[in-house]
Amino acid sequence: MEEKTGEVVSAALLAQRVGWCADLVAGMVGSILTEHWNAADVARLASGVDMTGRPLPSNAWMALRRLGWNAAPPEGIKVNDRVVRMAQEQAGRTLRSAHWCADVVAGIVTTWPNNPDRRNPQEWDAVRGAIEGGRDLPGSVIKGRTRQILAFLTAEDRLPADVFELEGVPRVARMLLLAACDGQQATITRDETNPRSVLLRLQLPARTSYRDWSWVAVPLAIPATVPAEGALHLPTLRMGGGRVYADLAFTHGVPKTARAGHMVALGVDWGLNTLLSAGAVRRGGEGRIRALGAGAQFRAAGVLAKQHRLRRLSEKLHTKTAQYERLKDGRERLQRTPDAVLEARNAVLAEELRRVNARRSHLNDALAVSAARWAVDQAIASGATVIYVEDLRSMEAKGMGRSLNARLSQQARGAIVHHMRHLAAEAG
Repeated sequence: MEEKTGEVVSAALLAQRVGWCADLVAGMVGSILTEHWNAADVARLASGVDMTGRPLPSNAWMALRRLGWNAAPPEGIKVNDRVVRMAQEQAGRTLRSAHWCADVVAGIVTTWPNNPDRRNPQEWDAVRGAIEGGRDLPGSVIKGRTRQILAFLTAEDRLPADVFELEGVPRVARMLLLAACDGQQATITRDETNPRSVLLRLQLPARTSYRDWSWVAVPLAIPATVPAEGALHLPTLRMGGGRVYADLAFTHGVPKTARAGHMVALGVDWGLNTLLSAGAVRRGGEGRIRALGAGAQFRAAGVLAKQHRLRRLSEKLHTKTAQYERLKDGRERLQRTPDAVLEARNAVLAEELRRVNARRSHLNDALAVSAARWAVDQAIASGATVIYVEDLRSMEAKGMGRSLNARLSQQARGAIVHHMRHLAAEAG
């Protein structure tokens, strides 16, 4: 609802106005990244101190201002300082994350193996030792970066100097990080009568001009997973498919996790058809371990079958779109006019590929959350205070046939462990 006039704002108009604001922010983010996407500036930001030696603030937008990395909207467009904050926060987070990528690429380049396709044990030890935290880094990350560097070597006949030469300026997402703002740009309050409803108020550009900004009140429904006593924080607004999505963060108290002194533990083992197998054990006297029950299994055969079917469909669509691109490039080299039928078919296939990939992503996310929730529930039911998960970070999906290799590499083990850590922390 438009607070000044009382006019009800439709969902389409709200998405349009949020999109306008997101485009303004994305433009400023792009200008910051273009100017500072280099090794020296990223290292300066990652060092945690400014030019005078003072510690940089933890907030990315404040750190960028301390360093003098400012941004401004296009000429003729008026925005308040909080909109600039959102742009600096998003750019600062991207630049901070680039430091880790730069460290990985530098470690691989300095220990470049004789045969990039197959490192020997000594070369694996060398590359892991050259990367900070490389001992715990999954081998797939190192192999993926190695293939990327190898492609650069094949094209340029030399190794890249750093990740900034290897990759261009990253694509800017259309989002609004309202956490970087204060009450002059956005506020959020919980409904006193209905704890499952909150009211988000924010300033958005009006439909007539970017110069005019007005307050818009947007009601949001809170899912049941958010506790009533949780403290809500300003969300991140994302654009997708003509709709606005709000990623709402909240904090609440949880039991303190102990690092030692556990008597009951849950062990979780990975499988292929049976995704997870779990069993609880109790530590007794003299170091004896006693199993509690027969254990349990998390079977998602139907979901996994659908996942593999979508993967095969995605591969076929990708092959077709690649063939259309080759035909298109061939006509351009021969200086022929574009084929309208070919362009139309390519556009249809590209859109279908995008939708299939989106379905695969949503399915993987749902499966990861469900599997993690199941594992934590098993720990709670058995009275366990710690969960041990089989470590497969060094496992490489190769040498077991094309189909089995693909099934192993497509499992969302990292996402499951990530959600498991989050859910387990809530239970202490």
